[in-house]
Amino acid sequence: MKWEALAQWGEDVTRVERLAGGVANDVWSVRIDGRLAVGRLGTRSDADLAWETELLVHLDREGMTVPVPIPTTDGRLFADGLVVMTYVEGEAPKTQDDWRRVADTLRELHRLTKGWPQRPGWRSSTDLLHADTGTKIDLGAMPPEGVARCRAAWARLAGGQTCVVHGDPNPGNVRMTADHVALIDWDESHVDVPDLDLVLPGNAAGLDDAAHDIAAQASAAWEAAVCWDDDYSVKRLAEVRAL
Repeated sequence: MKWEALAQWGEDVTRVERLAGGVANDVWSVRIDGRLAVGRLGTRSDADLAWETELLVHLDREGMTVPVPIPTTDGRLFADGLVVMTYVEGEAPKTQDDWRRVADTLRELHRLTKGWPQRPGWRSSTDLLHADTGTKIDLGAMPPEGVARCRAAWARLAGGQTCVVHGDPNPGNVRMTADHVALIDWDESHVDVPDLDLVLPGNAAGLDDAAHDIAAQASAAWEAAVCWDDDYSVKRLAEVRAL
């Protein structure tokens, strides 16, 4: 991965400091013409980055607060695996009222993306009832008994409407102020069943008991499959009920 691509955003561009960005990406704060921004360099395909950047542009136009891709000097939203986005101010949610605001924001995302095409190469949870692989997921690497439990959890979602889910609405991926709730780090976003996004602290989304149980089990199964086989994935699989 080469940061030389940053030159395609102009002459007055500098990296400032490395930010937390996970295993898959190198993420830095950058300055472009004196403005603070965020640069994320990774190995995702052009098709994958086109899907993500077009989604963020759409959500911004619809009034959501998201990191907005900043074009290169020749108008591209990414170049050589690099995306540069606006810096979003705010703090992580702390109170139950904060999390209720997060739930409202997630539901707005879901409303605005009904019928959205799947992220290239990805599978939804219900796709994995019949498929064995998709982006980070390889069910063939998991114990067969674990796969059966995950698929049983995902089967309870079957038939539901799909839309874009953020995929990782943990406190570190939310930036709140009095005026906005912003979702950052869209690396796990894809098309799936919306309730997967709504397993929030204190059931802030107000799901009924049955819906919350279905979503919580399916979410645990998803995280087990995506991360297999690190310690966290083993812990999440243990939360998926045996058949």
